[in-house]
Amino acid sequence: MFCVAFTGGGTGGHIYPGLAVASRLKEKAECRVFWIGCDTGMDRSIVEAAGLEFFGVPSGKFRRNFSLKNFTDIFRVIGGFFAARKILKREKPVMLFSKGGFVSVPPCAAAFSLGLTVFTHESDYSPGLATRLNARFASKGSGRIFTAYGETAEQFPPKYRSRVTAPGNPVRREFKSVDAAKGRAFAGFSEEKNMLLVLGGSQGALEINSLVKETLPVLTRYYNVLHQTGANNEAIPSSAGYKSVPYIKEEMPAALAAADLVLGRSGAGTVWECAAAGKPMILVPLAGAGTRGDQVENARFFEKAGAARVIGPGPGGLERKAAELREAVVLAAENRTLRDAMAAASAKIGSVDAAGAIAEAILALGEKTDAAH
Repeated sequence: MFCVAFTGGGTGGHIYPGLAVASRLKEKAECRVFWIGCDTGMDRSIVEAAGLEFFGVPSGKFRRNFSLKNFTDIFRVIGGFFAARKILKREKPVMLFSKGGFVSVPPCAAAFSLGLTVFTHESDYSPGLATRLNARFASKGSGRIFTAYGETAEQFPPKYRSRVTAPGNPVRREFKSVDAAKGRAFAGFSEEKNMLLVLGGSQGALEINSLVKETLPVLTRYYNVLHQTGANNEAIPSSAGYKSVPYIKEEMPAALAAADLVLGRSGAGTVWECAAAGKPMILVPLAGAGTRGDQVENARFFEKAGAARVIGPGPGGLERKAAELREAVVLAAENRTLRDAMAAASAKIGSVDAAGAIAEAILALGEKTDAAH
């Protein structure tokens, strides 16, 4: 029985896709899987809830803006490298699979220093800094670079492109198979009206919360609204046709299955989970200072494919975006043909089996390495 190490974290978007791959791998083969993640934050609770062994390491973050933490975090990055190297030497995996995020770089560097094969996956349209760093380690030996979008390969240096495969973004199986009735029961709405699901990522989004407040009368005229506000954000009081919850965890696949339309950010996890469930989207990408523009790129891809309507970015504030949102909601509600076409386009993108394809690649390497020993 071979052993595989996984790494990634910092946000759910860097953990849940990896868990999808791990789940498919364990279905296909008798193997041991463990996870190396951040020793603080949400990583441990999510991974252990999925039934995997978890080892925490120090983790530092490289920020785009000036911060004294950029200097102090260097020591956490170095500590993460040595902690991960110790874990990998002790546990003896045949390879390391990285799902990205700032926590993944030291374990990938540690695996490379030990001569272990590194696979890495990028969920966004353009590769982030962690993936660009990890690509160096995945470009050696039997290493592989996986991406969600075929066009992403062109954004790597030419010497890495032969290593790139684009299977899509791994999504947990529940998003394709759960019963919508469970989501309606969770929301507590009747079936008389369609349901709008509002998401801002695992932390919520203040901008989207403000847009919901501004447009709530129009939203509830056409839809029952289930709104994930974020655990640390001010709650909007529930009312007729509107329910707010801090965070949707285990119930998310069911809530998404019950939705007729989704309003949210365009982080990789959100858009690909919606696609797996075949849902039309209205996207409000995070943009501006402090972001590299990945959400705008993701949103534009889904808009070009006909699966989404994008609100912003650009000049103008809340009032302009609220007007755009009202227009988009009314159009989707009153034009069933348009909504169905958006849903079909979304489902087409989400029909790929990225988790299965990556699991097969890991399995092939694991069996080959195991046989050699």
